[in-house]
Amino acid sequence: MTLSAKSADSATSTIARRRTAAFAVLVITTIALLGAMVVAMGMGQLSISAPDVVRILFSSPDDVDRSALVAINQIRAPRVVLAVVLGGCLAVSGAVLQSLFRNPLVSPDIVGVSSAAAFGGVLAILVGTSSFILMGSTFIFGLSAVVCVMLIGRIRSHSATLTIVLAGVVVSAFFNAMVSLMTYVADPYSKLPSITFWLMGSLAAASWAKVTTIIIPVIIGLIVVVALRWRINVLSLGDEDARALGINPSTMRWVCIFAVALLTAASVAAAGIIGWVGLVIPHLVRLLVGHDNRVVIPESFLMGGMYLLIIDTIARNATSVEIPVGILTATIGAPVFIGLLIRRARKGRALA
Repeated sequence: MTLSAKSADSATSTIARRRTAAFAVLVITTIALLGAMVVAMGMGQLSISAPDVVRILFSSPDDVDRSALVAINQIRAPRVVLAVVLGGCLAVSGAVLQSLFRNPLVSPDIVGVSSAAAFGGVLAILVGTSSFILMGSTFIFGLSAVVCVMLIGRIRSHSATLTIVLAGVVVSAFFNAMVSLMTYVADPYSKLPSITFWLMGSLAAASWAKVTTIIIPVIIGLIVVVALRWRINVLSLGDEDARALGINPSTMRWVCIFAVALLTAASVAAAGIIGWVGLVIPHLVRLLVGHDNRVVIPESFLMGGMYLLIIDTIARNATSVEIPVGILTATIGAPVFIGLLIRRARKGRALA
């Protein structure tokens, strides 16, 4: 066997080992997530063991305790499912944007979707409409932020990516100002507490109706991202390499950004602003499985869902008064991110 043949066999063996390791991580994370969901459904004022939770979920309603059945099926199960879906959406959004812009500090806020969707939600609360209108308003304003960024991004410049990032910063600042204006004019006794609590991010109002409302945009966004995950790998190499491989980087980038806008707007609509998930989780995932988005994206969804589920479980059980989950994600996410920075610095590598 020649030296080149041995090198080719060694490279093939290395790739196979990496794929096997990545698949193993996906399987382990999936099992851990399912276990965490079962445990979370049993935690609360009415404590239910994990075997009893499984029995309630898969048994006839006539064969289980009525109070436990109501607690799980109507209160905890929708909240657990919503936490997993929203955490997964935010983590996937962060992973996609960081690859598209080749910037490890990018998060869903970069295209202004979170701020615009928050403004839409605050406006709906201020007017006093139904929860369905609130969700619709967050979707409309979240997508309008993307349109604004697209229009600004058409400005000619040497770096299309930099223009998009700056446009996102400008749009985000504008809608943040609008949110501040709405909170300033809100009635301090009837509207302001609701607005303030919603902006902090919370899953306290989770229900199956809310899960049903956001499921369509979530599915659309995830299908687009998963279908384009190998193209996202190419885009992360640079526009010139993408064009050389027959991919239109501008078109592909906007398609991905629209998918991220759907995922982020759905998250804000359902639970308000929950920060740091889209920034921290993709970095943790890349430490485990590398930088291949064909693995990073599904693993980000699983790990992001488990992370937000754990945070939400802590938020509703740590004290007698529920803590807004957005506060905990920032409180825990910031030290974790600093730890990642220190770890990378000690290894002499840039954060990626």
